[in-house]
Amino acid sequence: MQALPKATIIIAVYNKVHYLRLLLAGLQRQTVSGFELILADDGSNPESVAEIEALIPTLPFPVTHLWQPDNGFQKNKIMNRAIAAARSEYLIFIDGDCIPHKCFVEEHLKNAGKGLVLNGRRVNLPEAITNSLTEQKVLSGSLERIQLQLLISAWGKGQKEVFAERGFYIAQPWLQRLVNRKAKGLLGSNFSLFKADMLAINGFDERYVQPSVGEDTDIEFRLRLLGMQFKTMKNVAVQYHLWHRLLPRPQENLDLYRQVEREGKAFTEYGIVKTDTAKG
Repeated sequence: MQALPKATIIIAVYNKVHYLRLLLAGLQRQTVSGFELILADDGSNPESVAEIEALIPTLPFPVTHLWQPDNGFQKNKIMNRAIAAARSEYLIFIDGDCIPHKCFVEEHLKNAGKGLVLNGRRVNLPEAITNSLTEQKVLSGSLERIQLQLLISAWGKGQKEVFAERGFYIAQPWLQRLVNRKAKGLLGSNFSLFKADMLAINGFDERYVQPSVGEDTDIEFRLRLLGMQFKTMKNVAVQYHLWHRLLPRPQENLDLYRQVEREGKAFTEYGIVKTDTAKG
């Protein structure tokens, strides 16, 4: 009988196959194997879908491509389908515009625990560096060698929002603990937990149909209601965020989140399992 994967990596995808190729190059150089990949595709166009489907057989790990029609921003809906389809007991979430450090999966698995959510951070790569990247450069580990250069450049230009210091990987457990004494909020592009814990809150709330708080702040709030503990993985589970224009943060999402806060329920009725209320 085929062994279950050690982890299911769920990647949010929407077009931008070039970015996905860079991410997959990062996954190909991970220090551990035995994971599966689910591409949660929120309506990529036919050309992108064809390119993704042609790419899958070339990869050294199992990949499932879940696609839904493009009916506006419905990322949470396809993410819930991916959670339900995951074969592993452990889930790692990545956005399609983030490249993992080679020890990314290893650190998520090594630090995993029951009732525990791991939340990492990311470096925001400048536009010029993003545009210069190729699959070959990522496979060669180039991103892991430019951190000092990036730090000097970012601070010299006053680009503190790059957060270049987060690109330094720390391997020593005692230093990891020292660096992460201050708790950080959950980042939707870099977190992991056991599938059972995600099912306990019924996954993502599908009423969020715009980017922002529904992908992370809402999840963190409801997991905390469940009694989950959070462990910050800054400089441990390292990611490199590819440059793109910032998406708007609509008021509708904030209004819905305030409603969720007032209701104070960990289990959403608008998640993986649709309750009678959600059905209408």
